[in-house]
Amino acid sequence: MTDLYDVIIIGGGPAGLSAAQYASRAKLKTIVLDKSRTAGALAFAHRIENYPGLSEPLTGKELLDTFRKQAINFGAEYAEVQVIGVNLSSNVKEVFTMDKNYSGKTVIMATGSMGRKPTIKGEAEFLGKGVSYCAICDAAFYKGKTVCVIGDSEEAVKEAGLLTKFAETVYLISPSSRLKVEDDYPVLSEPHLKILLGQSVTAIEGNEVVERIKMSGADKKETSLEVSGVFVYLHGNKPIVDFLGGNVELSEEECIITNRMMETSIPGVFAAGDMTCTEVRQIVVSAANGCIAALSAERYITHRSRRRYDWAK
Repeated sequence: MTDLYDVIIIGGGPAGLSAAQYASRAKLKTIVLDKSRTAGALAFAHRIENYPGLSEPLTGKELLDTFRKQAINFGAEYAEVQVIGVNLSSNVKEVFTMDKNYSGKTVIMATGSMGRKPTIKGEAEFLGKGVSYCAICDAAFYKGKTVCVIGDSEEAVKEAGLLTKFAETVYLISPSSRLKVEDDYPVLSEPHLKILLGQSVTAIEGNEVVERIKMSGADKKETSLEVSGVFVYLHGNKPIVDFLGGNVELSEEECIITNRMMETSIPGVFAAGDMTCTEVRQIVVSAANGCIAALSAERYITHRSRRRYDWAK
């Protein structure tokens, strides 16, 4: 029988992990489902010095590690998984991942706003026909084939490493002149991985499925590379809502609509942080949103007339 959680939190950034701290400290059975410890906007920040309570600057990753450790110390579970869909229509909510499905009384969505619309010529046309945004979902389809990963983040490098276990050759194509990982990062030594720096993919081409990409470097000279699959890990500033499948009311800008207590249009479903398109995008604001969402979830579960703010006593 599937475990029933009190609170399922989708997203492991400052909003999601703050929600996890408050929910788990309230003795609610809580789990955080996080695509990657290093995929969010905060994880890319090299220097944070204006978050309240910091005595010295930290990297975004270090601050996230502190958030996560606090949540786990209060009793929250943490799973690094890719959420691919949800069913929020019944009293018991369902969250679907590639590994397993999770059931909960409430769901807090905090996936941030690093999503993007297709920007490469052919990207939208070949989505599902060779273009993918999830290596763990589709890697097995490319056994013995040649694929490429577009991006320079640690997430892109990790996904390229996963693909090397299936594909014959994996090209990691970075638009920047260096990857955002250390030079001795383990994946970089994989024999099936080839790294192309300072290259921008300009087009994805084929007939029924992807057959090749076009790319160019600083010299603007266009070259062609034959591939069967293209995995895109470029980031933008669009709310990440693709996994929702129309389950939650969105604004014209595809932001999740909430009230001041982070409640969405569905009872028991809450949203926090940048995916609500808050006008001020700061860590402290996202953390506050996460706190409010957790307090609202606790009130929903216990049917309190008022929110409880302190469980220390």
